[in-house]
Amino acid sequence: MTVQAYLAFGGNCQEALNFYADCFNAEIKNRQTYADKELDVPSSYRGKLQHAELKGNGVHIMAYDATPDTPLTDGSKIHLSIDLDQKEKAEKLYKKLSSGGRIHHELREREWKALFARFTDRYGINWMINCDI
Repeated sequence: MTVQAYLAFGGNCQEALNFYADCFNAEIKNRQTYADKELDVPSSYRGKLQHAELKGNGVHIMAYDATPDTPLTDGSKIHLSIDLDQKEKAEKLYKKLSSGGRIHHELREREWKALFARFTDRYGINWMINCDI
């Protein structure tokens, strides 16, 4: 069994995936737009992503642009968690991924002997970084 994150965006999925691809050194795969789909979406939405996947370097995230009639709110009940084993990698990823977002807990050593951070990125996605030290 595999459980996987599927992220929904309101028209900026490609931009967000480009950002995440850069952060994680991963590739966007299986990119499909609404262009040839028999769905009732505005013509201005035809170039938006109906499905895409970010894969590589231990990352596999699926994402799409929800249709304009789908209500989206920034959620607080789910966080994507990243476990790392090198302090330098954790610091670099934290700085890059949290850039332009909202920090809830700065990356610092915690009582469980790990570096830990929790933040919401610029696209409203919640993340946690944990790095055993």
